[in-house]
Formats: sequence, C-alpha cells, structure tokens
Amino acid sequence: MATTSRSSLSEQVYLDLYRMMTTIRLTEEQLAESHQQGLVHGACHTYVGEEAIAPSVCAHLSTDDVVFSTHRGHGHALSKGVSSQQLIAELYGRAEGISQGRGGSMHLFAPEVGLMGTSGIVGPCILQAVGAGYTFKLARSKNIGVAFFGDGAVNNGAFHEGLNLASIWDLPVVFICENNQFATEVPFETSSGNSSVGNRGPAYGIPSHELDGNDAETIYSVAAEAIQRARDGDGPTLIECKTYRTRAHAEGMSDFTYRTREEVDAWKKRCPITRLRSAAIAAYPDLEKELDAIDNEISASVASAHKAAESADWPDPATVNNHIYTAVADPTTAREEPLRHGIPSETDNTRQLTYMAATHECLSEMMEEDPLIFVLGEGIGARGGNFNTTTGLYDLHGAIRLCDTPISERGFVGLGCGAAMTGSRPVIDFMFADFILDAVGELVNQIAKMQYMSSGRLKMPILLRGCVGIGHSAATHHSGNYYPMYSQVPGLRVIVPSTPYDAKGLMKTALRCNDPVIMLEHRELLGVKGPVPEEDYEIPFGVASVVREGSDVTVVALARMVHEVYAVTEQLASEGIDVELIDPRTTSPLDTDTILQSVGKTGRLLVIDEAYGPCGIGAEILATVADRGFDDLDAPLRRLNGLFTPIPYSPTLESAVVPHPDQIMHAIRELVAE
Repeated sequence: MATTSRSSLSEQVYLDLYRMMTTIRLTEEQLAESHQQGLVHGACHTYVGEEAIAPSVCAHLSTDDVVFSTHRGHGHALSKGVSSQQLIAELYGRAEGISQGRGGSMHLFAPEVGLMGTSGIVGPCILQAVGAGYTFKLARSKNIGVAFFGDGAVNNGAFHEGLNLASIWDLPVVFICENNQFATEVPFETSSGNSSVGNRGPAYGIPSHELDGNDAETIYSVAAEAIQRARDGDGPTLIECKTYRTRAHAEGMSDFTYRTREEVDAWKKRCPITRLRSAAIAAYPDLEKELDAIDNEISASVASAHKAAESADWPDPATVNNHIYTAVADPTTAREEPLRHGIPSETDNTRQLTYMAATHECLSEMMEEDPLIFVLGEGIGARGGNFNTTTGLYDLHGAIRLCDTPISERGFVGLGCGAAMTGSRPVIDFMFADFILDAVGELVNQIAKMQYMSSGRLKMPILLRGCVGIGHSAATHHSGNYYPMYSQVPGLRVIVPSTPYDAKGLMKTALRCNDPVIMLEHRELLGVKGPVPEEDYEIPFGVASVVREGSDVTVVALARMVHEVYAVTEQLASEGIDVELIDPRTTSPLDTDTILQSVGKTGRLLVIDEAYGPCGIGAEILATVADRGFDDLDAPLRRLNGLFTPIPYSPTLESAVVPHPDQIMHAIRELVAE
C-alpha cells in the first residue's frame, strides 16, 4: 500500500487541473444557490471539498474509457467532459440536461463522452465498471473502466464481490474510493472494523494506495500508474483518497447533528483548489496571472450556463414513456414462424429435440454468429452447466466466453449490466431463479432502468436464464415461479417457454435484441421433446401461441400447465367440451389481444397457473378481459392457481401445491356449466 507524495507537474497539467477543479467548485456553488431558490427540484449532492480527485483521475482517460459513478457524481461528470450547462440544466429538470430531465442530481448519463451513469444506489457502479473491464478484455481493447464510490460503498457486498471478480480475471479496472469520512451521516470510523480502505486491496490480490484526497498532484501521478497498469493487462488497482465534503450530504439537510462546525472549518482550510494553486505558483511563479484569468473565465462561464439552463425548454410530457425498451419489429412484420402451434401432433415429421437441446443449439448458433456473446455462471465452463446448458461450448470458445464464476450472484449480474452497457452481450446462467434474488437490486434498479435513464443512449442486451417450477422435491429455495414479480418491472422482457420450439425461437430473439430478457425455464420441461426446425427462426415477444383451437371455453396456461391442460383436452372433447388453449409464452409483454379474440369466440375464460394467485399473471389477464372484453363474457372469469405457500420438500406435500389434471378438468367443466 503506497502513500508516497508526488509533485512538480508540468505547467499545462497544473492549468488543466486548476481549470477543471474551479469549474466543479463554481458549478456546485451555483447549484447550491439554485437549490435554495427552488430551481433544483429534488436532491442536490455536491462535490465541494473533493475537487482534487475526479479531475486528477479523468485527466488520463480517453473518451472511450468509461466511468461509473455514485450519487455524488457532478464532479465526475464535469471531469469526463460534460458541460456545466448540461449539468445545471439536468438539475433544473430541462430537456437539454445531460439525462434530458430524467435523472436529476443522482442519475447522470453521457455515454458519448464515456460517462456511463451515476446511481442513487450505493455500490452498483463498482460492479458495472468490472463489467466494462470484462467487455474490454473480451474485445482485446486497451480501454479501461473506472469506478468512483464513497466510503459507504466499501461496507457493501458490491465492493467485495466486485474487487474479487476483477482480481480473479485480471480486469482493466481502477477503483477510486472517495473517503469523505461519512456515509450520509454515519462516521466511517464507527461503521468499519477496518478504518482503512487502502489496505483492503491486498486481501483480493489487488495493489492499493492510501492517498491524501486533497492532494491533486499525488492523485494525478498515482492514477496515471494505475490506469497504465490496467491498459497493459496487469489488472485492477484500488486507490483510497481521504477527503472531506464541506457541504451537507445533500443541500437542505441538517449538517451539525453528526459533525461540528469546527471540524468542517478545519477541512475548509485544507481546500484542494487553494492547495493546487499554491503548488502551481511555487513551481511556476509566472502562472499566477493565468490562474486568475481562469477564475474569471469560469465564473463568467458558469453564470452563463445557469442563465441558459434556466431559460431552456422543459421536456415534452408526451416523451415520458420513451426509451423503456428499444424499438423492435412489429409482430406482424417479424420473421414468420415455421410452426404455429405449441404442441404439435405426434405425427409431425419435423426434427425432434428436447427443450434443453433446443436451447443449447440456439446458444451454440448465436455464439458462432456474435463474438461478443459470453456466458457467466457457476459451473458453466468445462463442466457444461448443471443442466447441460453449455456442454461442449467451453472447448469451442474458451474460458473468457464460457466463464465460471464464484457464488456471487449480485456480483456477476451487476458485472453483466456493465458489460452490456459497454457493447458486449452477456448471458447470465443462474441455474435456479431463486438464486438470482440476491441480485434483484441490480436487475430492477440498474438493468431494467438503464435504457430509460440514459434516454436510449445505452442499450441493455443481456439475457438472464434459469429454472423455475415445482417438482423433484427441490423444496423452497429451488422451486420458485418468479415471472409475476419480474413482469411488473418496466424495462424487462420476461419469457416463459413451454416447448422446445418456443424455447429456441424466443431465446434467439432474446440474443438478437437490445433489451434485457429474463428467460425462466420450467425444470420439469427440460427433457420434454418436440419439433424444432433446422432453419433459422425467431419468435417475436408478445405473440401468444394458440396451442389448441376450440369453441366452448378459453384456457390460458403457462409453462408446465400448458402440457397439463393439453393432456386433458381430448377427454373433455369426448364429453362435448371444446377447449381453446392459449400459451402467452411471454409475460412481459403479454399478448392480451389474442386472449380477447379467443374470449370473443368462446365467451368463457379460465387461467391456469402453477404460480400462486395474489398479484399474479392470471389476475392481470382477468382484469384486462373484464375491462376490454366484458360484453363478450357468458360466464364469470375464473382462475386456478397453485397454493399460496412456500414450496415444501416431501412429495406428498409438494404435490398438493400444484393444480392436478382432475382439478383442471373440474374447473373447466364447472365453468362451461355456468
């Protein structure tokens, strides 16, 4: 762990650092004043007191190097090339703001200059920078990822998982901890068993530095070495910069309930800008007039930026739901499906594959097609995955594209987010859907929202796949059905295939689109065989399959329940009950139009779902039909769900949770009789 001081920079470096540090200070002071005037409509977290750090690091970065930041990100944005006017306009909520008014103080995006986003959640920036490093390693580029974060983040799991992943794969990442002594209002010394961040790197095999965060000269020199080390392929570096924010955690918050005025005043006297100015003049006395000129220039520039931002246009309310998803082909113009029904007859002559073989074939074909596809997961490398999802692909594509991970779900999901943001296409194989619950924050707050918050400038081509479903006495931590939960999240696409044909076609669409897709695969269906054409095909999202046409009752079912319902339709037909069976195939988007058309024909609707009922997909379908198809109904809307319970282990208990064929037939008979 190094703490050495460096000095005597060139004249131009002194001038450049001073210019940027002054820009940050005066912009922040303007924003603090504007907050008091009501021009800033939400939070405002300033970088005052910490100005030595971001300019000294970002001075070594190109536009193609990427920065991921935290809620106190104004200084990082300005240092990476964002203008004061863009930043101020964003906090004023204007259309010309850096995030077009979608983000405010904590959510700043400018991928065009390599600012990949700041986050109101502590920690994800660390994992995303690691993901960028993975993209650069995969692409064999010389670019690097940089994560800026505060001392509060180092007690978060993202810090530990991120540093470990960066270390084991020697990724080109630099971690910058801006230790300003307080995580909001909690002193770092009372929240950490180890009060040094700089000495934590060696625990992960990472070189570390513990620096005076107000010393721009030293930070500049150390950052130069760390960044070059990353470019050279020698792996990550951790740099702790001990500094202090001399304004409140956020403007308008009380400041002296957890620290004293005397402490703040003492740190103000250690102002990093004053310190750099003195060092520059000591080294080059003739610079004083140029530094004065910079002061005047920046003061005028920030005043002009404020005036322009205040008069800028507000965003058009009609654009509020733009960029939730990327533009995709309309289902009516998408590639035509060679098969129309989910469960063809036994006499179908099309090639037969198991569900798992179909998805394996899809992944194999797509990895050949797109060299930026890589797979992360536990045991998916040489072993081939717990369900043979990647068998043999390791021998073809190697360890970088088939990468075994630690048991670190939040870590590698967050990594996948950063990788997708920077141009690669990760496939996260999480084995069981229950496991990824450790990473729900990365899914919901980061992956799902990234395209929206960046106003469509960032894409999120990531596929997350794993098993759901009850069976095999897997008990409660390996049996969950989570498609209702994820289908509530704007920005995610959720696919739940029931056949080998659907699994391959939907997966291929997922691997060619730029939206995040969660593919939930019922474990009991992995060995099911069905026809899968040899020719290339895709199944568009939001297009249901009419598995069986009928005239008496519409039954909507998902995953395993599609097969359970289909199996009893002939028995019901012999009783004079003609069932129309619909498989939505995707729960977000949900094809309610096909369901409504069917109900218009049959007049009756029953939804059968293995997942429990409250707040489920069935409730959404029934509510939509009640709203838009009520006049077509000849009987009450019905649903049959699994029991509202965690999944038990014993076969007799487990069996009692899931709808059975006799229950399915009874529910259909009862509805038709009404």
